[in-house]
Amino acid sequence: MLLTYGLRSLWARRTTTLATATGISLLVFVLAASGMLASGMRETVASAGRPDYALVLQQNQWAEHGSHLPRSVLGQVASAPGIRRDAAGQPLLAGETVSHLVLATARDAERFSTLQIRGVTANVLALRPSVRLSAGRAIVPGTAEAIVGRGLADRFEGLSIGGSFELAAGRPISVVGVFESGGSAYESEIWTDLDTARSSLAMEGVVSSITAQLESEAVLDDFAALLTQDKQTGLAVERESGYYSRISGGAADVIAILGLAEAAIFSLGAIFGTMIVFYASVTQRRHEIGVLRALGFRRRSILATLLAEAVALSLAGGALGIALALLTPLLDFNMVNFATAQEVAFHFKPDTTVLLLSLGLASIVGLLGGALPALRAARLQPVQAMRS
Repeated sequence: MLLTYGLRSLWARRTTTLATATGISLLVFVLAASGMLASGMRETVASAGRPDYALVLQQNQWAEHGSHLPRSVLGQVASAPGIRRDAAGQPLLAGETVSHLVLATARDAERFSTLQIRGVTANVLALRPSVRLSAGRAIVPGTAEAIVGRGLADRFEGLSIGGSFELAAGRPISVVGVFESGGSAYESEIWTDLDTARSSLAMEGVVSSITAQLESEAVLDDFAALLTQDKQTGLAVERESGYYSRISGGAADVIAILGLAEAAIFSLGAIFGTMIVFYASVTQRRHEIGVLRALGFRRRSILATLLAEAVALSLAGGALGIALALLTPLLDFNMVNFATAQEVAFHFKPDTTVLLLSLGLASIVGLLGGALPALRAARLQPVQAMRS
């Protein structure tokens, strides 16, 4: 009976109820959307790596673009134990160059972004089976051609099939295809021929990284042991999936922390807003509360009813916020990955844990905002309340 009465009172005050629910929905939306974006960023970057692949970098280098390895290291990696070989007995590995390219966006020639360009070998699609051409054709080895990730195609000047860009002055590179890789960070890269990239970037004789396919995940330690013994060359070996998880963590953590900070600010506003609304409600309903007490309803029943109203209101607002957050995967989001200094296209990834925590926060806001007004209502004396 009391619960029905409480819910009816929310409808009777629907204007203030809607205003309060809207404030709580904004809180939940901010928290849920930031958590979903952080999850999407981690998945986008981390999904580029595989646990049965090893990545060899120059020692003490955080990311590929800062690493410079002499080509002689390719021979060392090829002879390391645990590397997988193809049917002809050739080791499955590739040395690649990674650098940055600044291009203007297609919509605004005055807005520039830093993109990552990767010099790849002819076996790049065989080495990375998750990548497939979605339009156009592959690069012809030894030519000034490039393929671009789906996240960049048509978004920047020259990055469409038939377009071109310059990696070095006076040396245009033609775009001949578009590739996709299940939404991974590769889709935010430009791939060009390795020799073309090295000559254009003055990186002859070096590679940025070496990617090697292993016989299994378990052989990484044996594979790395031999390579890291050479202190003169100074090599660092890590699992490819571990590398991409590492470089994705910083940006995702920043987004999550900013989301929590904004949610904290919104929470204070939502708590005080709920408190004001329910204090006004108690004042307006003093006579009704006095009647309920006179009919024999205990103080704890009045307290529970007001708290239930507050929680119901907050859950309604939370449900609206989650509904809005679930629309965000329809949007594309571009952001600079701090670890690699490149612009990467991300997607919001629905995360059950994040959504439940957001809804739980809405409930806490309702409880905290309704607690003091509910205590005030429970302490009203029946006779005094009915006289007022």
